[in-house]
Amino acid sequence: MASENKGEFSFPRTPTKGRNGLPKIQTHAKKEDQICHDDSVPPVKAQTIDELHSLQRKRSVPNTPIKPTGESTQPAFNAVSEEERQKQQLQSISASLASLTRETGPKVVRGDPDRKSETPRAHVTHHQVAAPTLSTSDSGLKFTHILYNLSPAELYEQAIKYEKGSFITSSGALATLSGAKTGRSPRDKRVVRDETTEDELWWGKGSPNIEMDEHTFLVNRERAVDYLCSLDKVYVNDQFLNWDPVHRIKVRIVSARAYHSLFMHNMCIRPTPEELEEFGTPDFTIYNAGMFPCNRYTHYMTSSTSIDLNLGRREMVILGTQYAGEMKKGLFGVMHYLMPKRHILSLHSGCNMGKHGDVALFFGLSGTGKTTLSTDHNRYLIGDDEHCWSENGVSNIEGGCYAKCIDLSKEKEPDIFNAIKFGTVMENVVFDEHTREVDYSDKSVTENTRAAYPIEYIPNAKIPCVGPHPKNVILLACDAFGVLPPVSKLSLAQTMYHFISGYTALVAGTEDGIKEPQATFSACFGAAFIMLHPTKYAAMLAEKMKKHGATGWLVNTGWSGGSYGSGKRIKLAYTRKIIDAIHSGKLLEANYTKTEIFGLEIPTEIQGVPSEILDPANTWPDKAEHREALMKLGGLFNNNFEGFLNYKIGSDNITDEILAAGPNLQ
Repeated sequence: MASENKGEFSFPRTPTKGRNGLPKIQTHAKKEDQICHDDSVPPVKAQTIDELHSLQRKRSVPNTPIKPTGESTQPAFNAVSEEERQKQQLQSISASLASLTRETGPKVVRGDPDRKSETPRAHVTHHQVAAPTLSTSDSGLKFTHILYNLSPAELYEQAIKYEKGSFITSSGALATLSGAKTGRSPRDKRVVRDETTEDELWWGKGSPNIEMDEHTFLVNRERAVDYLCSLDKVYVNDQFLNWDPVHRIKVRIVSARAYHSLFMHNMCIRPTPEELEEFGTPDFTIYNAGMFPCNRYTHYMTSSTSIDLNLGRREMVILGTQYAGEMKKGLFGVMHYLMPKRHILSLHSGCNMGKHGDVALFFGLSGTGKTTLSTDHNRYLIGDDEHCWSENGVSNIEGGCYAKCIDLSKEKEPDIFNAIKFGTVMENVVFDEHTREVDYSDKSVTENTRAAYPIEYIPNAKIPCVGPHPKNVILLACDAFGVLPPVSKLSLAQTMYHFISGYTALVAGTEDGIKEPQATFSACFGAAFIMLHPTKYAAMLAEKMKKHGATGWLVNTGWSGGSYGSGKRIKLAYTRKIIDAIHSGKLLEANYTKTEIFGLEIPTEIQGVPSEILDPANTWPDKAEHREALMKLGGLFNNNFEGFLNYKIGSDNITDEILAAGPNLQ
């Protein structure tokens, strides 16, 4: 047998003794090469372990072939090679990272430094800038490696290997920690006040815009850029805002953490390879040096955190906070400034579309049901948070969703629950150390646990995220005073009034000992993010609603039959019936009566909703208490609106018609 099976292992017919009395194994080499080997499969095409590992990763080809002109198969005259294109790309990034006090930008090279045996020689570049000559610094002698538009899989590897607190959960999502800050820091946000923004932006009482001067911004920018350039590697994302291709904005995000890069990969619109090839110079740049604090001795600084926005330079600097939401909302503020300049209305709203193309906008503060009501399996989701309304219709600003995770369950929010999978970033969640299953009820790190995922993870998302002009504008309020109707049809003036007011009521917890509800007002349902005066956005909203025939609605998802503590929360099933009647157009055909004080038009009948709850006065057992609560809320509205009385819309003050749309307490 041994002679017939050449090159195989066998035991000899007459065993020979080996060590410890065991029989020796003999090998029989093939005659062709006299080499003994296992030839059951072809041998690997590698001579070393490093070579084997290099075979595992397929080298990326150029993003797109060079485009021909017309029908010709010859390259276009201005076509560049892949090497030249990457060189131009690195020059652009070097320019973004350039200090304003040195002649050149940093030396940048593409790739992970930990995967290089030596400093690469190809595509090394730096950008020339006009500035005073200073002596060479240590950072000027080193290379900064650029990890450019990495994929989620690559960013997972970077986060798990280099960022403590990064883990893969049982669902495949990446769990991360945002450090000491687990939410936004609005008191540390600054906007440069210069000759342009002096007249354009909303300053003073009630405004979210806290001023800083140009010099202080440049001090912080220099600090951020120096920090980023001192690192061995930085992450660079080139992406878009606004799904409307005519009005989209090119953004570049430079960051020090894979977590931040993956977050923005999900939240901004991801370019195609063709779009990335032609990206060029960004319209806006974020320098996220959040792992490094600002200098508290710097003018205007009130803590070690500073989020600085310079609209003239189209730049944003982040120091002293690693909370990723600062980037998302910072860019939203930028869109609130840039889009109105193009006569486009930027909106803090949800948006969905019916099967027949009818679009609805949903405005509402936290707890009003904006996410729940705008997520409808019978309708397409255009977006959950940030939108634009242009001459082309509506468009989502973002490419992803940023959902709250506290107390999340598959039964309550199946779409969000199922979207938490590979590619999703989870912030500050707690999970089992063995199974890696997330405990959504655990608030050990923070109550503000979040998940950021691409909008494509939602099954009924409309891609691209655009739609025709809205048919309905729905303002949501959770009225814990129990005096607003479940639904009211609004005139244009009333829509402007309630849009500017941005009302809801917060129910106080037992910890602070307050039993009565507290009214809260947030202009345009997003005062923390708007840049211009609220009346400017309201005027644009009314203009577009009038032009395109949209109807305004005020929907109360709060209490009925009494205030919080005595009344009952309006059932979600009833609110859904109301929203369905708005979408179908049936509510426009209903009969209406008008309420006192607020002068709201309320329907007398809605299919599937008890008629007696449609007028709050019918549900209160004590009519005197109802009127007292109604007068109290009306007074709170009027007091809040006093801050807007003297502001001009164009050449006119707020018209008497809008003022008359508010509560009449006489």
